[in-house]
Amino acid sequence: MTEEKDLSLNAVRAFVQVARDNSVTRASKTLGITQSSVSRHLAVLEEYFGAKLLERFGRQSQLTDFGRLFADAVAEPLDTILFTAKRMRRSDRKDVNRLVVRTSLSTFAYTVLIPNLREFSKEMSGVTVDVISTLSAPASTDSFDVLLTRDLMLTEPADRWDVYDEQLVCVGAPDCVAGRGLKALRSTPIIAVTSRPDILPTWLRGMNLKTSDITSGARYDHHYLALPAVTTGQSLLVTPHIVVAELIRQGLLEVLAGSRAPSGMQYRAYAIDSSDNPDVARAFCRWLTRLCRKMTEEDVPTK
Repeated sequence: MTEEKDLSLNAVRAFVQVARDNSVTRASKTLGITQSSVSRHLAVLEEYFGAKLLERFGRQSQLTDFGRLFADAVAEPLDTILFTAKRMRRSDRKDVNRLVVRTSLSTFAYTVLIPNLREFSKEMSGVTVDVISTLSAPASTDSFDVLLTRDLMLTEPADRWDVYDEQLVCVGAPDCVAGRGLKALRSTPIIAVTSRPDILPTWLRGMNLKTSDITSGARYDHHYLALPAVTTGQSLLVTPHIVVAELIRQGLLEVLAGSRAPSGMQYRAYAIDSSDNPDVARAFCRWLTRLCRKMTEEDVPTK
């Protein structure tokens, strides 16, 4: 009697990733292994079943009917196994008092989140918060506890907090604005931020203005690069209110009277179900929601 071969869980995981990504190449990048390793895993499975899982047409491939049936049957149970194993090894982690926050909002992180993290750390008995800034959509293999974003989609299970409804304001240095209100737009150039090309057109529509009503100024890649320019120069900047709230409070910037308009964008925080520290992740999202409310509801003159 021949000995029954054991099924390789790594091979199953590789196949499920190929089925999800619809590509051996993309699956290898997601898993962090070579394409040849993925192909070997597929060959092991096909030998085990005695059936083809993929049909290959040159560089293209697609699931066979058998492969599709197997992928549908095992994908969710495999996720459950990986999720449960990750949760149960939490007691062995050395960094149990650490939180990883991933964000696509670099200026928000620079002006709002990071300057206030000390308060959250104090509330949570000295928890360390790592902040990772990236515009890439999160992959299933990425390791983080909280996603803070305006426009990225999250596919894995998570609790969601709507932390801020974005409001736009036009600001300038006090000696530049000097109580002129919207009249300042006629003669003072407005800085453009190339990473948010939507902001200026959205604000102009909200103000019932046209491009011809303003003077174009210098261009910067991000708002955090434009902030030193607007605080020290003779120019204006249309920006989310929350990222300049502290500068307004310090008297370094002043808001043009009547320049407030909603952008229709919303900042969201997600506490990932598979987080190594789910309770701390949820506490962080609640704290951030309170912080944003406090910063935008305090008596900052936005008129």
